[in-house]
Amino acid sequence: MSPLERGMSQSDRGISNNDDKRIMNKEDIKRRGLIFTGRYLPYNPKLKERARELRKRMTPAEKKLWKDFLRTFRFRVLPQRPIDNYIVDFYCPSLKLVIEIDGDHHCTEEGKEYDSERDAVLQSYGLNVIRISNSDITDRFEDVCSKIQDLIPPAQGKKKPTS
Repeated sequence: MSPLERGMSQSDRGISNNDDKRIMNKEDIKRRGLIFTGRYLPYNPKLKERARELRKRMTPAEKKLWKDFLRTFRFRVLPQRPIDNYIVDFYCPSLKLVIEIDGDHHCTEEGKEYDSERDAVLQSYGLNVIRISNSDITDRFEDVCSKIQDLIPPAQGKKKPTS
């Protein structure tokens, strides 16, 4: 549970007992400082400029994954995308997939706790979060690409018939 959600009931967090996904109302979105247009997931508009900066200054691992794989991935992937009160490294809306590239600071207890809370918030939107270490990108790039490719559901993996 995110720090923003601590002490809130499921209904306060916008979670229905019938459907464990986040169902936000306008008041909840506004109270949490988020924008939700209906087209994209709710996000904090204060993070837009920071996301732009992060896109310009990707880490070497992020840059490699983006330039050598995700930029030409068959589904649209958005680098450094604000979702809720976070900026995710990569987001694929079609697959509801978040790809996080983890450096050494993610291995600390604080880092693991933060990542766990963050992942729970992202998963509450129905997103699948995968974490890939910098060393995996450096040392096992083909395996990383295969792992991401394997997340495409069979129905979406097939090409559409042409008429």
